[in-house]
Amino acid sequence: MTADLTFLVAGLSLLLAVVLPDLVSRWALSAPIVLVAVGLLLGLTPLPDGLPLDPQRNQATIEHVTELAVIVSLMGVGLALDRPLRWRDRSSWAAWSPTWRLLVVAMPLSIAAIALLGWGLGLAPAVAVLLGAVLAPTDPVLASDVQVAGPRTGDDSADEDDEVRFALTSEAGLNDGLAFPFVMAAVLLATEGPITGWWATWVAWYVVGKALVGLAVGVGVGWALARVAFRSPRRALRVAERGESLLAIAALVTAYGLAEVASGYGFLSVFACAMAFRSAERAHEYHAAMHEVVERLERLLTLFVLLVLGIALTRGLLGSLDWRGVVVAVALVALVRPVAGLVALSSWHRDERAPGGLSRVERLATAFFGVRGVGSIYYLAFASGRSEELDQNWLWSTVAFTIVLSVLVHGVLSAPLMRRVEAAREATIS
Repeated sequence: MTADLTFLVAGLSLLLAVVLPDLVSRWALSAPIVLVAVGLLLGLTPLPDGLPLDPQRNQATIEHVTELAVIVSLMGVGLALDRPLRWRDRSSWAAWSPTWRLLVVAMPLSIAAIALLGWGLGLAPAVAVLLGAVLAPTDPVLASDVQVAGPRTGDDSADEDDEVRFALTSEAGLNDGLAFPFVMAAVLLATEGPITGWWATWVAWYVVGKALVGLAVGVGVGWALARVAFRSPRRALRVAERGESLLAIAALVTAYGLAEVASGYGFLSVFACAMAFRSAERAHEYHAAMHEVVERLERLLTLFVLLVLGIALTRGLLGSLDWRGVVVAVALVALVRPVAGLVALSSWHRDERAPGGLSRVERLATAFFGVRGVGSIYYLAFASGRSEELDQNWLWSTVAFTIVLSVLVHGVLSAPLMRRVEAAREATIS
C-alpha cells in the first residue's frame, strides 16, 4: 500500500509539472508556492505512516533525490548562460563582476551572520556553522523565476543580457559548490573537535584542492564531449548534427560521477562542464535542445521534492520549530541576504552601462532575491548523515520553515519586482 501511494504522489507531481506553469502564469503565484500548498493539503489527508517523509529515518533517500535535483539544475544553469568566461580575457572576467562579488563577499558574510546569530541563540558552534552554510547559497533549483530563461542561439545570440538575471543565475551555478567547504567545516567541528587541529587541512584540501579538482574535471569533460559532439571526424559521433539532446544527461552524470570519484566537488564540476560545453559553437541550436531536456527533468524533480516537502510539513516536519527558528528564517530573508548582497554589489562599483554593471534598482533586486530551496535540504541531509550532533529535529524544522518562507516571499514578489527592474533598465537605455 505504501509503495502504491508513493507512485500516486509521484504521478500527481508529474501531472502538475505538465500543467501548472501555464495555469499560474497569470497570477502572482509561482509553481513552487502552489506545489507546497498542494502538499500541505495532501498531508492533512489520512495517508499511511509508512510514507518516506521523515528526514531522519530516510536521510539517505532525501540526500540522493535532492542531490540529483541540484546537479540537473546546475547543468541547466550552465547551458543557459550566454555570457562567455574566457580565462585569458580580463574584460570577460570583469563582465562577471556581480558574480564574483556575490560569491566572495555576500556568501561568506551570510554564513558568518547566520552562524553568529545561531550561536547567540544558544546553538553549539558546529550546529551554528552548519546552519549558516546550509542557508547561505542561492538555490539554482527554486530561483528559476529570477534567472535567465535559457540559451539564446542563432539570430538571437547577440541580444543583451539582463544583468539581474545573469547575476543570480551565475551566482546560483557556482555557490552551491563553494558552500561545501563550510558544510565540511561544520562536520569537522562536530567530529574532529576544535579548529586548531584541522584548519590547515580544511583550507588546503576542502577549500582549494577539492574545488580545483571539480573545476578541472568539469572543464575536461565538457571540452571533450563538445569536441566529439560538434567536430568528431566520424559522423556517427557528431550528435549535435542530429540533435540528440540526451547527451546533456550523460554529460552531467559523467562530470558529477568523475569529480566525486576524484574526490572533487561534483556540483562545481557539473556547472563547469555545462559552461565548457556551451563555449563550443556558442550560437548552435543544439544548446537550446539540450537545455530543454534538462529543464524538463529539473521541473519534474523540483515539483516532486516540493510536493513531498509540503506533505512532510503537515506530518511533523515543523514539530521542533520554535521562536529561534522563526527568527533565523525571517532574519535571513529580510535582513541578512539583502544587506550582504548590497555590501557586495556596492563594493568596487562598475559602470552600469558596461557588461556586469548594475544600477541602484538592479543592485537592490539582486541582493533581495537570494532564494533558498532544494540545495539547503541536500546539504543538511549530507551533514546529518555524517554526525549525530548535526542530525537534529530543530535544524530540519528551521531549514524547512526558511525554505517555505523564501518560496512564499520571493515567489509572490518575483514577477512584479522583475517587471519594475526591467522597466527601469529600459528607461535608462532610452
